Amino acid sequence: MIIFHIALIAVLTAVACALLGVFLVQRKMSLMSDAISHSVLPGIVVALLLVDSLHSPWLILGASLSGILMVFLVETINRTGLVKEDAAMGLVFPALFSLGVILVSQGLENVHFHESTVLVGDIALSALDQARVGGQAIGPKSLYVMASVLLLDLLFVLLFFKELKITTFDPDLAATFGFRPGLMHYLFMGLVSITAVAAFDAVGSILVIALMIAPASAAYLLTDNLAKMLAISALLAALSALFGFFAATWANASPSGSMAMSTGLAFLLAYLFAPGRGMLAQRRVRLRNRRRFSLQILLVHISNHSDTSREGAENSRATLPQHIRLSERFLDELVRLALRQGLLTEREGVLHLTEQGQALAHRRVVQDARLDVEL
Repeated sequence: MIIFHIALIAVLTAVACALLGVFLVQRKMSLMSDAISHSVLPGIVVALLLVDSLHSPWLILGASLSGILMVFLVETINRTGLVKEDAAMGLVFPALFSLGVILVSQGLENVHFHESTVLVGDIALSALDQARVGGQAIGPKSLYVMASVLLLDLLFVLLFFKELKITTFDPDLAATFGFRPGLMHYLFMGLVSITAVAAFDAVGSILVIALMIAPASAAYLLTDNLAKMLAISALLAALSALFGFFAATWANASPSGSMAMSTGLAFLLAYLFAPGRGMLAQRRVRLRNRRRFSLQILLVHISNHSDTSREGAENSRATLPQHIRLSERFLDELVRLALRQGLLTEREGVLHLTEQGQALAHRRVVQDARLDVEL
């Protein structure tokens, strides 16, 4: 049963982070998840000083407010125009994190924060921490917390999908239509703070950042449709969490670290093999464009020397490498391609344009002439 609870907590955490991660990636605010995970410390410490309990829900509220304060300070500095947003984040979150460290050292000398729990978390311990009603255990606390956070995230995305979409891609247009991009921004970032803090408590800061950014970035490579991007991001995050957890169980490794690696692997696969934007697909496009351009150059060369005294010397298949600066192997491949497509014919070793080849060469000449005029 404990294995099932751990896997379920992992999936709930992964999906909750991935849904909001899509909008962070689209808003070019990926580093905000890292900044928030560092900036929540003073809020946790202040709440702990007030309630004197490590298990109080006020700690989540305090951490969330600290995250919102970080977002507000970053936006305030950025609006001055003197400092860019990434630099503003680099200024604000170390300051808040340092403030939290000072508060810990001054007011919580007897409270121990273990560095491994802060960085990589311990999802197994989260599953062992049971919620109780009337003295009866009803399941892990993290399970209920992350289920509630996921439900909150889903409701927010569904209810404000149109507002999130327009304020993400064109905030100026959103303001023209009567939306309030500033308010939507703070509501969204407040939700990011709550989600990050809840997930941070369950799985640690490294996995929170990985789950918010890697699945969303992979989904961005796979589709341009925002709704599909949300679904793909959630699916990749859930599968990565499950794969990482069971791989860690098999290898006796850190579950959170293994899940973070799995999200990176999912992104790597999308980066390499995504149909439209993957590296291999882009390489195929570049090779196809190079072949098409080189073929046009070949046809123009043959057209320029057809029916001239130098036709035999210039358009001979054997002498082409001397006149066109392409490798002999690549040029031979282009000639064979042109012959197969009916753009060229070969008679006694000399290449001649067909009507189709002449039309394609003429089109290239016209394009070059238009370019000269524009230049």
